[in-house]
Amino acid sequence: MAPRVTAATTVEATTGVARGGLANMAGSALAGGTGVVVTWIVARVLGPQEAGAFFAATAAFVLAGGLAKLGTNTGLVYWPARLRATGQDRLLGACLRAGIPPVAVCSLALAAVMWLAAPWLARLTAGEAPHVVAQHTAGLRVLAVFVPLQALTDVLLTVTRGYRSMRPTVLLDRVLRSGLQLLAVSAAGVSALWAATSLPVFALAWAAPYLPVAILAGFAARRAYAAGSARGERTTRAERRRLRRDFWVFTAPRAVAAVAQLALQRVDVLLVAALGGLIPAAVYAVAGRFVVLIQFANQGLSQSVQPRLAEALSTGDHDAARRLYQVATGWLVLVTWPICLLVIAFAPWYLRLFGAEYAAGVPVVLVLAGAMLVATGCGMVDMVLAMAGRTSANLGNVLIALAVTVGLDVLLIPRWGALGAAIGLAGAMVVNNLLPLAQVHHGTGLHPFGPGTLCAALLAAGCFGTVVVFPAALVVAVPAYATGAWLLRGRLMLGAFRRKS
Repeated sequence: MAPRVTAATTVEATTGVARGGLANMAGSALAGGTGVVVTWIVARVLGPQEAGAFFAATAAFVLAGGLAKLGTNTGLVYWPARLRATGQDRLLGACLRAGIPPVAVCSLALAAVMWLAAPWLARLTAGEAPHVVAQHTAGLRVLAVFVPLQALTDVLLTVTRGYRSMRPTVLLDRVLRSGLQLLAVSAAGVSALWAATSLPVFALAWAAPYLPVAILAGFAARRAYAAGSARGERTTRAERRRLRRDFWVFTAPRAVAAVAQLALQRVDVLLVAALGGLIPAAVYAVAGRFVVLIQFANQGLSQSVQPRLAEALSTGDHDAARRLYQVATGWLVLVTWPICLLVIAFAPWYLRLFGAEYAAGVPVVLVLAGAMLVATGCGMVDMVLAMAGRTSANLGNVLIALAVTVGLDVLLIPRWGALGAAIGLAGAMVVNNLLPLAQVHHGTGLHPFGPGTLCAALLAAGCFGTVVVFPAALVVAVPAYATGAWLLRGRLMLGAFRRKS
């Protein structure tokens, strides 16, 4: 029988999400901001061709790390939450042993593959610039060394989130790693004032922070496990075998989906480099940087909601799950829609900060910002579908979206360059949100369009929609938005940020 939902239970869950989500979104904003600065430094120091090679190399690095994680960034949240909610805490250790060792082995193998394939990948993406190929190859090999550290860092921090602890992710990944990356890349940029600084140097500066962060993430995961696991309860071999089987039955589809999801975010840069050239790839990467900032905000809130949503759905508490989904989506719209609308309004100005060559990216910004309004309006629907146990449907959705973006990219990039890639990614965003939205509603009755979501959308459109037409209206839009959010604080559930959890 499903547990009875009480007001106290719902308030506690919402407050927990608010506290964890606020910290995670603040850390994500910092990480996104430092990422923009890093992009600016690379674009200004290396120039469009080598900057395009750098962005292509980091895209390959992120793809390799995503593949190495084997979908455990979902499985290692879903299963610990489920085991705790169903009173099977004694199996938590077996759950971690089922997930972590395969990631370590796979990451080492993929690092070797990336090292060996670096010359081929460099020629593929920099074929029209032979003088860049050697630098590009060296940069790819520098990044290949750090693939295992990237994968293990993410997985170990996932373990802490499975125990409802957001602090290690915020402090280690969002603050420490991004801060160290900014310092190291800045140092590489400053050194260029006295001597030529190569692409491999920037690659090393960008990747090196994964070493200390991986070590600290290991300590954090061990502490979370020691504090949250049952003591003195033995498990049988049959229980452990069954858990490993169930863990990978759930996680395996998500492993492919996670790689496809990353491909949606990164393969377009590689395709622009291969089909359009390194300079259009640099323009596309710079113009689309704000998308990563918004994805960070989505990820920050999603990671806070994920364990509580998994617990609610695993015990049949659909009312609590619906409330969490709708409230969190309202907060996401409240934060991200103003960013999208401001980016649309000020794209011609802010792109010139990266260099005159990047002003050509204005149409890219307009297309991607429109797609992000749709995507954030659906909330973290992809995660909701996975936490409902529908990982196979999740995989199908992502593969369809990937097929859309690759198909449109191949068709449009040779003709329109970076804009063609933007149209491909925008189409994939719409598909990858509307499909799971229909599936979640049909399968569980959940949807993101609660009172808070609608209020946040109307408030953002009313205040910042005018800025798109009249940029000078910004001086009125900001205080009007803050006032509107305060007046609507009850519908937006903003009081959860003040309550003690």
